[in-house]
Amino acid sequence: MDALARVVAELREHCLWTAALTHRSLIAYLVEESYELADVVEAPGDLDVQALKGELGDILYQVVLHALLQTEGGGFTLAEVADQLREKLIRRNSHVFRPDGTLQARFPESMAAIERNYAAEKDRERPGSKSVFDSLPASMPALALAAKTLERAGDRAAPGHLAGAPAQPSPPATEEELGELLFDVVRAAQARGLDAERALRTAVRRYQAQRP
Repeated sequence: MDALARVVAELREHCLWTAALTHRSLIAYLVEESYELADVVEAPGDLDVQALKGELGDILYQVVLHALLQTEGGGFTLAEVADQLREKLIRRNSHVFRPDGTLQARFPESMAAIERNYAAEKDRERPGSKSVFDSLPASMPALALAAKTLERAGDRAAPGHLAGAPAQPSPPATEEELGELLFDVVRAAQARGLDAERALRTAVRRYQAQRP
């Protein structure tokens, strides 16, 4: 990691394009690299390990660049980013770690217990928060935002007209009706343990593959 950080620092010093990067201009690249990683993981067939390693490296480059920008301005360092993450993982996963980072004597045996404990630790971190939705990024893709909203709300019930036999609803006539229909589709997917965002991406790729 130290050798990587030195290479990135030298790029910032001697490459005009890299030197011109800012936190704001890097965001588009981070989003693009994240989707490229998703493409590798979700590709049909066996996982391409070399491609996965390359995409993880591209995302790590973004992290190193953001940290270096802060270091140059007298802010935090890459080591501080790693240390803060280590502390957060210990704090939020108190079902695994004691406060000093050593392992607990026993661990929960159910996913429900783990989820309750993790949620309780996150709640303790934001005592002034007014809503469980406060930390959801507004810029998330709409389907992912809907899914996370339902997850935070603990809403696992499928909507009535989508839960059972698929009686086709009337086509939406307005954007409001369309939004409600899409939200119901996401809720139905959540109730069945399905990922609406991934399902739509897969359907789009399937459509693209069928086009001449």
